[in-house]
Amino acid sequence: MAPWLPTKDKLGVAVWNFPRTKEHHLPLQIGEMVHILQASEGWYCGYSLRNRAARGIFPASLIRLKGTTVEQRGLEESSVPSDMPMVQEITTTLREWATIWKQLYVAGQTERYGQVKRMMQELMEQRSQLLSGTLPKDQLLRLRKEVTGKMDYGNKILALDLVVRDEDENILDPDRTSVVSLFQAHRRAAQTLSQRLQEETSSQQRAPGHGTHGAASPSHNLYLCVRNFVCHIGEEAQLFMALYDPGEQRIISENYVIRWASTGVPQDIELLNNLRVVFTDLGSADLKRERLFLVCQIIRVGRMDLRDSHSRKLSTGLRRPFGISVMDITDIARGTCDSDEDKQHFIPVHPVAADGDFLHTMIRKAVEGKDINHKGQGLWVSLKVLWGDLSQVRKDHPHLVDRSTAVARKLGYPEVIMPGDVRNDIYLTLVQGEFDKGSKKTQKNVEVTVCVCDEAGNVVQNVIHAGAGDSPSSLYRSVVYYQQRHQRWMETLKIAVPIEDVHRTHLRFTFRHRSSSDSKDRSERIFSMAFVRLMRPDGTTLRDGEHDLVLYKGDSKKLEDASAYLSLPWERNAPEPRLLSGSSFRVSGAAAALAPSGRDSFQISTLVCSTKLTQNVNLLGLLKWRSKPSLLCGNLQKLMNVDGGEVIKFLQDTLDALFSIMMEHSDTDVYDTLVFDALVFIVRLVAERKFQHFNTVLEAYIRQHFSATLAYKKLLAVLTQYVEQAGRGEPCESLPRTFKALEYIFKFIVRSRRLFAQLYEGKEVAEFQRSLQRFFLALNQLMQSPLEGPTLLSQGAALKYLPSILEDVFGIFDSSTLGAVLRDFVGNLQPQRLLKQKLQCLTDIASSKAFQCHECRELVLQAALPILQELIQAGEEEDACIELLSSILEVLYQAQKSAEKLRARHKDRGDAELAQVKKHIQVILERLLHTVNRRVIVLDRENPLRSHYVACMATILSQMDKDHYSTYIQAFPSRPELMDFLMETFILFKDLIGKTVYPGDWVVMNMVQNREFLRAINHFATTLTEMFLSDSDFELQLWNNYFHLAVAFLTQDSLQLENFSPGKRNSILAKYGDMRATIGASIRDMWYSLGQRKIEFIPGMVGPILEMTLVPELELRKSTIPIFFDMMLCEHRLRGSFTRFEDEILRRLDSEVEGGRGDEQYMQLFRSILLSCCQSHPELAKPGEDFVRLVSELLERLLDYRAVMNDENKTYSMSCTVNLLNFYKEIDRQAMYIRYLYKLKDLHISYENYTEGAYTLLLHARLLTWSEESNAAPVPGPHGLQLHTQRQLKEALYNQIIEYFDQGKMWEEAIHICKELAEQYESHVFDYEMLSDILQREAKFYEKILKVLRPSPDYFAVGYYGQGFPTFLRNKVFIYRGKEYERREDFEMQLLSPFPNAEKLKSTSPPGQDITDSPGQYIQCFTVQPAEEAKVRLRGRSIPEQITNFYKANHIQRFSYSRPFKRGPSDPDNEFANMWIERTTFRTAYPLPGILRWFVVTSTDTIIISPLENAIETMMKTNEKIMSEINRHQNDPGLPINPLSMLLNGIVDPAVMGGFTNYEKAFFQELYMQEHPEDAGKIEKLKDLIAWQIPLLAEGIRIHGQKVPEDLRPFHERMEQCFEQLRAKVEAQYGVREMMFVEERRSGRPRSIAWVPDWDRLSHAGASPEAPPTPKAAHRPSESEEPRSERRESRASAIFGSRRQDARQSLSELPEHKDEKWRLSCTLSESSLSADRKQPLPSQAAAGAQPSTAGSSLSPTGFGGRVKSASKLPPLPRKFSPSVYETFLEQSDAAAPGKVRGTGTAGEALRPWSHHPSRPSLLSGVPNSGWDQKPQVPAAASTQVQASVTALT
Repeated sequence: MAPWLPTKDKLGVAVWNFPRTKEHHLPLQIGEMVHILQASEGWYCGYSLRNRAARGIFPASLIRLKGTTVEQRGLEESSVPSDMPMVQEITTTLREWATIWKQLYVAGQTERYGQVKRMMQELMEQRSQLLSGTLPKDQLLRLRKEVTGKMDYGNKILALDLVVRDEDENILDPDRTSVVSLFQAHRRAAQTLSQRLQEETSSQQRAPGHGTHGAASPSHNLYLCVRNFVCHIGEEAQLFMALYDPGEQRIISENYVIRWASTGVPQDIELLNNLRVVFTDLGSADLKRERLFLVCQIIRVGRMDLRDSHSRKLSTGLRRPFGISVMDITDIARGTCDSDEDKQHFIPVHPVAADGDFLHTMIRKAVEGKDINHKGQGLWVSLKVLWGDLSQVRKDHPHLVDRSTAVARKLGYPEVIMPGDVRNDIYLTLVQGEFDKGSKKTQKNVEVTVCVCDEAGNVVQNVIHAGAGDSPSSLYRSVVYYQQRHQRWMETLKIAVPIEDVHRTHLRFTFRHRSSSDSKDRSERIFSMAFVRLMRPDGTTLRDGEHDLVLYKGDSKKLEDASAYLSLPWERNAPEPRLLSGSSFRVSGAAAALAPSGRDSFQISTLVCSTKLTQNVNLLGLLKWRSKPSLLCGNLQKLMNVDGGEVIKFLQDTLDALFSIMMEHSDTDVYDTLVFDALVFIVRLVAERKFQHFNTVLEAYIRQHFSATLAYKKLLAVLTQYVEQAGRGEPCESLPRTFKALEYIFKFIVRSRRLFAQLYEGKEVAEFQRSLQRFFLALNQLMQSPLEGPTLLSQGAALKYLPSILEDVFGIFDSSTLGAVLRDFVGNLQPQRLLKQKLQCLTDIASSKAFQCHECRELVLQAALPILQELIQAGEEEDACIELLSSILEVLYQAQKSAEKLRARHKDRGDAELAQVKKHIQVILERLLHTVNRRVIVLDRENPLRSHYVACMATILSQMDKDHYSTYIQAFPSRPELMDFLMETFILFKDLIGKTVYPGDWVVMNMVQNREFLRAINHFATTLTEMFLSDSDFELQLWNNYFHLAVAFLTQDSLQLENFSPGKRNSILAKYGDMRATIGASIRDMWYSLGQRKIEFIPGMVGPILEMTLVPELELRKSTIPIFFDMMLCEHRLRGSFTRFEDEILRRLDSEVEGGRGDEQYMQLFRSILLSCCQSHPELAKPGEDFVRLVSELLERLLDYRAVMNDENKTYSMSCTVNLLNFYKEIDRQAMYIRYLYKLKDLHISYENYTEGAYTLLLHARLLTWSEESNAAPVPGPHGLQLHTQRQLKEALYNQIIEYFDQGKMWEEAIHICKELAEQYESHVFDYEMLSDILQREAKFYEKILKVLRPSPDYFAVGYYGQGFPTFLRNKVFIYRGKEYERREDFEMQLLSPFPNAEKLKSTSPPGQDITDSPGQYIQCFTVQPAEEAKVRLRGRSIPEQITNFYKANHIQRFSYSRPFKRGPSDPDNEFANMWIERTTFRTAYPLPGILRWFVVTSTDTIIISPLENAIETMMKTNEKIMSEINRHQNDPGLPINPLSMLLNGIVDPAVMGGFTNYEKAFFQELYMQEHPEDAGKIEKLKDLIAWQIPLLAEGIRIHGQKVPEDLRPFHERMEQCFEQLRAKVEAQYGVREMMFVEERRSGRPRSIAWVPDWDRLSHAGASPEAPPTPKAAHRPSESEEPRSERRESRASAIFGSRRQDARQSLSELPEHKDEKWRLSCTLSESSLSADRKQPLPSQAAAGAQPSTAGSSLSPTGFGGRVKSASKLPPLPRKFSPSVYETFLEQSDAAAPGKVRGTGTAGEALRPWSHHPSRPSLLSGVPNSGWDQKPQVPAAASTQVQASVTALT
């Protein structure tokens, strides 16, 4: 193979997945970046940037190489992609988003998933555009802004870090940006994102894009696209569309004209699907109109009446009204509804209904009207609001607005007039007219023709515009209304005459009657004329508003002759009504050919929008001041009253006029003040929002056109005069206005002075400076004045506007002089006067160019810093203080950077400049650092100013170097003051680190702050070791605060790099490094420097040091864990042990690990490091090893607990909790033990495990005594607050336990607790009220036992096999207690949910080593049965099954599982012959139920049961089942009969299984008996069981016959027949068994019967020879005669297994029965079961047994059974008692040895559990010695037993 060689290409991207198939392969996923180190034959060697530690090889064909730049960092090389930074950022962002995107999909957040997907696709497309390199500069800039906005928005919604940028969209470099600037950038970015999120959330309430952008834009536009016009007209049509304000009842925009052909398409077919217009110049006031409508006037062009027939020739080309359309667009304009260019709106047509319907009147009615029947006729339009001026709209929406899009301007000026907006438009509206019919019979059909003529009467061509989208014309013809005397047109058109022609042009209106007949129409001539001059005689343009024109009549040719009418008046002078009639109207000097019309009238309205023509005579007089010098003063004064728009239009001309007046009157000051005031007026005018864009025009004028070289003298003189006047207290109303214009006044002054200096070669410099000094001196005197009113107003204006002149003045004064002027200017103002204005002035000064000069800065700081210090301490004007301080710090930062750059080029100059900056930093440090710190401490956490102060503090710290720290420390006058400062600083830093003032996504800001805090902490640490370490100077609290601060810094979340993504982690490491290592080393060094003082920090510092060592950074752990040994050694040497250290570390470990800290690596490091340290010190070897082992065990349990703590399935959390409380019990940490007890209880209750919760609380209750001692350990939960003594707490716990037992249906246990409480109430505290209550509760529990249904739970064995499980589960078997009615399938599903990769084993056999040692997970689950333990107290009695069933399923510690298998030859006819049973018995650590629903299996026994033994067991169970059913029906006659029917029928008529006949075939054959002679006893037992089944069946059939319904009577009869046959057979073969019964009466209990087998047939030996021959009936003592004995036992923990005895009963124990016969029965059963098999088997006898007849046997309850002849059927008893049968079964068990595999014999395995020598208590883990003790048998009872045995033999 070719050698591996280094490659030039260093970076690549995987374009295909590469799985790891061999050990040396590097697995890759698509998109993963790789660093390539070497290459060889189509393979690369390298590592992934996601995990730099893992290296391997991968195919070169799967890698796409990228261009890189190699950077050398020490011995390592780093490859950086050569893409532009924006592309790299997009790539990084996409990778980060991709991970989260997948998580969103898994989490099911489909909406967010789709949103992120769309953004990622858009970013990838934009990334491709950036990489293409084909975008022009402006598009590239727009794309960068769009990309960064999208990335920032995506990061915000995905809760990623905030990215801060500069104006060019580049990421800010914190190393090149001051901390305060970085903070302000974060604020701006966060505000921008918040605004965008608000816009996103409210996008349904307003149009997209209508937000802050729309509100900030000075210009708005409405885009309109006409999609279609559907209307049946039949002729050509003209559509005039405009915006209409119904409040003002006027159109507010130009018309958009569409000419529509009669064929239903536009006349210009190229405009099809391209009918677009933009209504522009709309301001915010226009969008806020109360209502705004889009209106369309439809005018048809053709004949007079559409109904006219074509039989005669008609006149054509008439413009006739057809209808209108209106649409309310108020919501669209305001942005409160959707505005989308793709959405179409339908506007219906309102047709003209009558000849008198004027279109304007129809519009007014339509906007208030209702829906009409439009019959589908109307317009389809699309609308969209666009923001910005027209040029911006064309850039932003090129697909909507291009050069072909029509532009309809607003009628009038926009809110903001742009400098380049040159207009000369005159809007003419034909308002109305009234015309007499004259000689005609009907009213005239008047048509008005408008044209523009020159002085000669020639028509000016193409200057009339009907609207946007239409070509200009020379004539305009109005709409013709049919036979109306009063005509109202309201038609608006635009006259666009060149400016140079306006003064010699006029408008001419001619009026003509139009006839419907073409021939008549041709003969009609002009009957009247009117005209309007556009320019007035005084040189101003036509005034705006309505004009009532004079109508002239005469010869039609004369009417069009300009020379005939231009000399005539054109407007009626008097607006009197009578003039409209014309009767008395006369025109003086009128030509004889033309006469004014007295009966007709005509009104128009004009609006001039011109930037070159003025309507103001005063302004015109000023501009032409030389023509009438006498009016100059008046014109200058009147200029103040001229409309601002007029002045702005002639800005340059007005300024030229003003300065020409000043220059031409330089020898006098008559006009100086007037010109100055006029100049101030113009400057203030430019400052208004409407004209703010003319600032550039004004500045351009000053730079390029201004030429008044002497103006500076006059301007400065007037300005100084005003200031001096105000300083003397004299009224000067114009001074505040002058200050507002001060900036431009000084620009004029400075420009004039420079022009003068250029012209006269710098003369009069000193005079100019003296003038300026005089001005500033007057200004400072003004600031000293204490006067109120106008003076205060002037001072405020001076503070606000003076900084605006600094840039111009800076070049005139030297920096020292200017600094002194500014210092005095601010300092002269009284301290508490105009504070906010003063601070704002200082802020503006700090932002000026002058402040960058160190001489000026030093002097200004002398005035600013005392003010700042005083106000910050007082908490006044804090916003302004912060702004000023931020500005000063920013200037110092920039100055420092500039000085450092200068030093690199010129060392001496750079050092000098840097020294000045450091000096100023030192001044600020000494003045403000302590003040700012204290203010941060005082402010509330929620105060938003706190973050500003912290940013300023961090900025000061960032500019401090070692000398600053040293000087600052030495500047403290005393040690106590220094100590106070350090204490405050440490506390403040710790508070800011623990609860940062910045949002979590401000990562850069937090890291920069941490960097500066770290520098400060290390400098202050040096101060501690130098000044506070010696014995005389040592300050314990100061050192303690330092350690706590340092540990808090190290453990803060923002420094835990392992929690971040790889990209973020690498970025932080590259920029800041791992600050934890630095501070960790500092902590270690500081600790070791303490020497003998270390003991004072033990155990106080154990917790903080533990927090530090738990940080998952390997080197940090290695360097800091030895501190623990140093603590152990220190305490051991001084106190002889390290108990305090041990207690504290155990306590803190619990909370720290539970909180998420610590791991396996830490446990191994802790063990290895401390063991090695202990071994090096012999005195600590043994105790140290014990301590390390203890901590390791605790850590192991805590890690297990934490691993499952947050799982949805809390099963394993409970197990780990038990392990922990077990551990704390063993090491005697009672407080921690109780803490975890309550955690376990809470877990149980949350899962409704009330029984387990009760047992858990009981463990705590058993630790308490019935005393008045106080509680030793703190108690979690509500009990710990009010309950102070152990008695109170124990009582409260018992009541809670009773409640839980009640909810868990464990009433037997609740009864025991009730008894103990009752004893306390009765005998100790004598609280009979509580005694009554507890006894009532106890009684209810007894009642519930018998009456409430309580199903028995199932038990499941669960094995966890494989190394993939946690240690507390691995290769262990547990027995689980199921819930009520829980199916095994449901249980298994819940079991497998925490382990989705686990495999379920199908076999129930224990798995082999291949499974247990495998790395996988295997779970085995099957149902087990409780191995019922004999309850001595329940035997020999007839007890309801509600009571016995409880003990069969509870307090069980042994569980069995039987697995059938076949051995030997198979018999297809009889499977019972070779049916063997493998029975496995599991023994759990503690009985169930307990403090868990499961316990681990501690031992397993397996035995083999032969087919014969299996048959015996089966017969036993069958007989028990029959007896149980019989007793159930005896106790409850209302039970359904079906179960009994099926049971009996299955036995007496076995259709499938064959019944016990199969046993007879298998075991009763001679061959079997010969082969198995040892089974003779068992065979006899099986026969006897078969024989005893007959009387049981007989009783069952009798009951069945009593209850069977009539419809089942045949079934019963059939069953009786089968039974008779069966009985005959059995009694013939095995003899007759007869039951005798006696009634046993008890209060509230039914009668019961007992039965016993024939002991003669089963026994093989006689009784003892000492037994008397015949027993006599013994006297049965009454209950009062029986001795009372109370057995009590302690209930120790189920976990710790301590076995103690006391006088208490077990919780599960019922009250002892006082019947002496039970004691006798119990004694007999135990003694007989332990006897040798050859001895006779005595029956269970009871005291009071009746004498027996010959051949009869006595049952323990006094009943006997006899073996009779086969021909006689014994009488049937009415009820059976299980006691005799149980005795028989126990005898049989003892006599039947089994074949054993495993441990124990078959006899022992079958022996009842009650006789096991180590039988546990029924309570989990609580020993019950009472069950192991054999009851003492009274002598009288023993005699009767011997007599009974003798009789039996």
